[in-house]
Amino acid sequence: MQPLLEVDQLCVEFTTRHGSLRALSEVSFGIAPGEVLGIVGESGAGKSLTGAAIIGLLQPPGRISGGSIVYDGQRIDTLAGDAMRRLRGRQIGSIFQDPMTALNPLLTIGQQLVETIRTHLPLSESEAVARAVSLLEETGISGAAQRLAQYPHQFSGGMRQRVVIALALAAGPRLLIADEPTTALDVSVQAQVIALLKQLCRDRGMAVMLVTHDMGVIAEACDRVAVMYAGRIVEIGPVRDVIHSPAHPYAIGLMGAIPSMSGERERLLQIDGAMPRLGEIPEGCAFHLRCPQAWARCRSERPELMPVGASRAACWLHDAGEPR
Repeated sequence: MQPLLEVDQLCVEFTTRHGSLRALSEVSFGIAPGEVLGIVGESGAGKSLTGAAIIGLLQPPGRISGGSIVYDGQRIDTLAGDAMRRLRGRQIGSIFQDPMTALNPLLTIGQQLVETIRTHLPLSESEAVARAVSLLEETGISGAAQRLAQYPHQFSGGMRQRVVIALALAAGPRLLIADEPTTALDVSVQAQVIALLKQLCRDRGMAVMLVTHDMGVIAEACDRVAVMYAGRIVEIGPVRDVIHSPAHPYAIGLMGAIPSMSGERERLLQIDGAMPRLGEIPEGCAFHLRCPQAWARCRSERPELMPVGASRAACWLHDAGEPR
């Protein structure tokens, strides 16, 4: 199936008084309609930055310095501000980590939904109210008509996140960027929100990019997963393959740090060290200083993604053309 979103060789840099620092380096992936792509990695890996670049919310001094972002056959990384804002509201929805920062505490839920709907769709006030009620019902909020008059503080955390999802869906977008949508929620509420996102993706045929650091969320919600490290994708493939048979040493470390419910694993794996700062990313593979399998080539040459079964991994261990 033709991807709805295609990100090709995306680079993002931040200009400082000491020069330019590259935060994203040659990031490439696609998302098809009805597919959920998970983006996972440590804090600082570039997950949220990738989402911000796609929806045009990079803050100066950050800027896209290379590559392209194509949505439904149209290149969008070069769009002017007004054109990007129209696209962002109408075609691309977004969900952020903390629902309280995404909602205006001084406006009722109904006011915020109706304003968003009427900004992007040619509907009357009464039609927008009816759509707002329908959206709240679709996202699992009971008594939706009565709750339109309530303010964000009158909702629980899980209900606020459902309202944020309703806002993201207000104009009927085809692409949804969800940045850590369950982090601030209790585990039971997380499961409800993930189930809701999966259902909406299936029913509406949306393409979803799900940013998270929680491998449980990835396993439950995603069709494919991209593992990021130091601003690059180091492994991408079907979620089952990456979780059960990871190919990159960093992905192996991430999966090895997940407790086993079967009790077969006596000790969890530990990835020694920390992710390098932007100005201190080493030559060669950025992970080689922490990698137990690093060898000479890893310290001098940066690997590109190469096929490993159904997945692709940026690791010289999988280069069949040159033995260690």
